[in-house]
Amino acid sequence: MQEITKQGMKKSRYLVVVGLVFLFMAMGITACRDKKPPVDETPQVDTTKVDTTEVDSAENVIEETPMPKAADELFDDFFFNFAANRKLQRERIQFPLQVVSGGKTTLMQPGQWQTDHFFMNQDFYTLIFDSQKQMEIVKDTTVGHVVVEKINLGRKSVKQYVFDRINGQWRMTSINNGGVYQNQNASFLNFYQKFVTDSTFQTESINDPLKFVGPDPETDQGNVDGILAPEQFATFGPELPTGEIYNIIYGQKYTKTDQKIFVIRGIANGLETQLTFKRVDGKWKLVKLII
Repeated sequence: MQEITKQGMKKSRYLVVVGLVFLFMAMGITACRDKKPPVDETPQVDTTKVDTTEVDSAENVIEETPMPKAADELFDDFFFNFAANRKLQRERIQFPLQVVSGGKTTLMQPGQWQTDHFFMNQDFYTLIFDSQKQMEIVKDTTVGHVVVEKINLGRKSVKQYVFDRINGQWRMTSINNGGVYQNQNASFLNFYQKFVTDSTFQTESINDPLKFVGPDPETDQGNVDGILAPEQFATFGPELPTGEIYNIIYGQKYTKTDQKIFVIRGIANGLETQLTFKRVDGKWKLVKLII
């Protein structure tokens, strides 16, 4: 019992340090989500001054703190550490790393790898599922193969980082670069890109009425069920990412289903938003919102 307690304490201390790094990385960075679709695509110069001294210092602390073995049990625990720790990234990438682009395979050497913090410079990440039952796989400790997708909606590109658990340790084993049109969620991703950038299309793509589940404003405890009109979504709906999103495939098998659940999950605050889309007469529609 004493040994387990010590291991738990080590993991807790490590996660606290990781959390501090995420906080520093988020400071001064503009949120990448916007309630209303952008109307001006002209690149803007970011004049925000971000002091990276604290970030570098905190990252150095993480590099010097060994990741607890228990973090390898659940992919999410491992990946959050992997994304924050430059040293751990190099240790857990299987070099030479296979990189596949356009059917051509190249081998990346250790010196070519640049630290990737993935979605840690924002306060959330996104996931796509076919059903509520499919979402349970996130907590499955028997999963041994996971794919993290970085999806650029504007460029319609998908970068897949492939991870395998080898001898009890998660390792990145390859990277696959492709287009959205090759993705299993291509139909939904093309729809989503227009949904978050075209306000008229967005309103037309919301079911009337829209089912809504959210916090009870009167008691501040529990949730209440209600409905929203399509035009109310811009006011009461969540902020939606418009440029780059992520998806993590824990082994869920996507099918040509007529339903997609788009999840926005907070990194540090534990908050979660679910948007359920269904294909009605061949067109995707937002039918339910859970906040």
